[in-house]
Amino acid sequence: MPITHLLEKNAREFPEDIALVALNAQMKDPRRLSWKEYDLTQQTKPKPYRRELTWRAFDEKANRVANLLLSRNVKKGDKVGILMMNCLEWLPIYFGILKSGALAVPLNFRYASDEIEYCVDLADVSVLFFGSEFIERLDQIAEPLQKNRLLFYVGDGCPKYAENYYREVSDMPSVNPGVELTDDDYGAIYFSSGTTGFPKAILHKHRSLSQSAVVEQKHHGQQKDDVFLCIPPLYHTGAKMHWFGSLISGSRAVLLTGISPETIVKAVSTEHCSIVWLLVPWAQDILDAIDRGQIDLKDYDLDQWRLMHIGAQPVPKSLVRRWLEVFPHHQYDTNYGLSEAIGPGCVHLGVENVDHVGSIGIPGYGWECRIVDENRNDVKQGEVGELAVKGPGVMEEYYKNREATAETLSDDRWLFTGDMAKQDEQGFYYLVDRKKDVIISGGENLYPVQIEDFIHKNEAIKDVAVIGLPDHRLGEIATAIVEVREGYHLSEYELSDFCRDLPKYKRPRKYIFAHVPRNATGKIEKPLLRRMYGGANIVEEENQG
Repeated sequence: MPITHLLEKNAREFPEDIALVALNAQMKDPRRLSWKEYDLTQQTKPKPYRRELTWRAFDEKANRVANLLLSRNVKKGDKVGILMMNCLEWLPIYFGILKSGALAVPLNFRYASDEIEYCVDLADVSVLFFGSEFIERLDQIAEPLQKNRLLFYVGDGCPKYAENYYREVSDMPSVNPGVELTDDDYGAIYFSSGTTGFPKAILHKHRSLSQSAVVEQKHHGQQKDDVFLCIPPLYHTGAKMHWFGSLISGSRAVLLTGISPETIVKAVSTEHCSIVWLLVPWAQDILDAIDRGQIDLKDYDLDQWRLMHIGAQPVPKSLVRRWLEVFPHHQYDTNYGLSEAIGPGCVHLGVENVDHVGSIGIPGYGWECRIVDENRNDVKQGEVGELAVKGPGVMEEYYKNREATAETLSDDRWLFTGDMAKQDEQGFYYLVDRKKDVIISGGENLYPVQIEDFIHKNEAIKDVAVIGLPDHRLGEIATAIVEVREGYHLSEYELSDFCRDLPKYKRPRKYIFAHVPRNATGKIEKPLLRRMYGGANIVEEENQG
């Protein structure tokens, strides 16, 4: 069943219930608030910008978008891009694209002008919806973008090379356009992280989108009275596919922009959120703010908050232990997924397996997993190899890239993830590292995640990334980039001494005290770190004995 049917079902059954709430905690300019939203008694402190949408209005707006596209000769199978920050318009536009029979093509809001141009060309995008935050970038590529392509601007002050979305869509009928969709129709193109060059385009059928909704609801049991707080960017499969569980249950979701520890906890309190998906840095920041006294939990209504789950990157055990000490009534889950396997849930820990924290878990609902060697033969249990997954959410191909598809996807539909993992005797999978991030030092394979997990045990550590840097003698040496928590001091000697509990060959040989950069989905940007520090003059720990 195409996922658009779930939206239509909710519009029929819960027409006046709130589907989406958009909170913009950064909204401070009263000139950008309507008179109803601006409290004249608090002129120096305007209320946060809050908008909401019922299920009926959500579905009607999606229908208007679909009819707009069809009126502009968009055909089934055409590709329509979305380049927008999280907002109340995002999901109706996405579903409107699907209802028209076109493929939705969400774009990373961090893309530079050349990346935007590359991706819309690669994906054969014929229509692009974009927001005000991207005018400067699109100004630079406006001429090539306009060739055989419609541009709809979602905002105020429409540039000359685009059409005003609000004006054009307001004249469209709000009835379902009646385009027939099946699970075998193509539904979306997502892009890989692009950490090794320009992104690859990942092609999915409607079947994948529906599968992700079923998996998410099976794993986290969303009910009608749940409220999901969505913080990560909607262009990414993770955030949207976690919200798909709320789509099944017809429950409310809150889109939060303007992220800080205080705004997250306040949103949970004021909107009565029960499920929150966090990235590691956000969870860490909340705990640190509580430790500093910046957040006093007694000031918030948090009794309804039942589940916190994390995905998109390895999760330090120490972080989860701290979280459950502060929030002992919370359920916790770890989700492993990738855009090639339609976002979260092909492997997940499960709330009932919190005693296995550190593991990414077991195969998700409807999924299979294997650990294979370089020849793609199964390894013995306990040995490290590449994680492969199989299920109805696996991509169809890398669009227009047969070579990359053949390298990643077998003829019998096993997807080789590029992640190194191992399985214990109880069947739980443990992520060891990205295949490309493995450090080979003096002939030994070092897995950075294992070293990072150890260093995270030091209470002074906010974040850490371990990378391999060139060495004339050993080939590569393990280097730790360390970000220290506010209010703590940690010297190179103290950290080196702390790491003496690691096996000698695993100890970092260099330390850098600096910010650890992460992308919008929380993954450490290790290629960037290798470029930054490959020739840096940094502290080397000579004495590893």
